[in-house]
Amino acid sequence: MLPPIFTWLKASNAVKAIIGTTPRAFRHGDAPQDTTKPYVTWNLITGVPDNVLNTVPPSDRYTVQVDCWHQTDKGVEDLATAVRNAIEPYAHMTGMPVNEREKETKLYRIALQFDVLQSR
Repeated sequence: MLPPIFTWLKASNAVKAIIGTTPRAFRHGDAPQDTTKPYVTWNLITGVPDNVLNTVPPSDRYTVQVDCWHQTDKGVEDLATAVRNAIEPYAHMTGMPVNEREKETKLYRIALQFDVLQSR
């Protein structure tokens, strides 16, 4: 029902080289407080059925935001590149809505937005 973001990230050697072989990737846009850095969070922004008139929808369309978190500027850029390369074979990247250093944690963050068309 939801896009398999974790599966796509786990299949990428480049992503695993940065965030571990059991990738530190968390849904709902939030990671546990004591999570080892770097890591990735992702969030479902919107999801709609691909409605047709004569039958149940054959697919669903999702917009997903994947946030990359790292202690260094270069590190977050490398992680975002690896994440983009891991997901783009399955989804269209449509934007990069966030590129910042969070004031409270001092972590660098790049957010990537993807549109996914998933067959049912």
